[in-house]
Amino acid sequence: MIAIIDYGMGNLRSVEKALQSLGADCSILSRPRALDRYTGVILPGVGAFGDAMVNLRREGWVEWIRDTVDTGIPFLGICLGLQLLFSWSEEGDGAEGLGIVPGRVIKFPPAVGIIPHMGWNQLKIASDTPLLAGVDRDSYVYFVHSYYVVPDQAEVIAATTDYGIDFVSAIAKDSIYGLQFHPEKSQAVGLKILKNFLNLCAGKQITEHSAFGATS
Repeated sequence: MIAIIDYGMGNLRSVEKALQSLGADCSILSRPRALDRYTGVILPGVGAFGDAMVNLRREGWVEWIRDTVDTGIPFLGICLGLQLLFSWSEEGDGAEGLGIVPGRVIKFPPAVGIIPHMGWNQLKIASDTPLLAGVDRDSYVYFVHSYYVVPDQAEVIAATTDYGIDFVSAIAKDSIYGLQFHPEKSQAVGLKILKNFLNLCAGKQITEHSAFGATS
């Protein structure tokens, strides 16, 4: 069973339908539940970083997400869900994130052109990760975002994309994965990536500690 976190800011039904089209059992969770019911967790999201963190804290998701990471259950952040994994975002007046992945979230500079970055763009696969297994280099995926992540650790970068600058479009480290693009809107390539995530969930291994040493 795949858990999709509902904290009031996400394209939940699109993600759910994409997973169901791949034959996955999934459940949209409006509140935290026992982790042993799930083999994988997805944190989607669209909207403002600060508002998202307010909602996550209010609904009790922050510790649940950190516990999920600690157990080694495969965890996938999508779009804003990827950004929330990081330490801090400059959006608005600035806001602290979940702090699971060291790094920050910053806005595209005006020099890139039109912001938000919206539409189809290419992946440049940077590392060998099972999440992107079988995905052709330079495959096109669908983006909608004005901010992008800057990890402190280069080794977590799984793919980059060129939009005036090279930005990180996917991360992977142990059981933690994140996509800046929307796989549920990325047609065959996106479904392939979601299928890879389901395969990871089917073969998950529980570990004792978080890959990034999440803080409370």
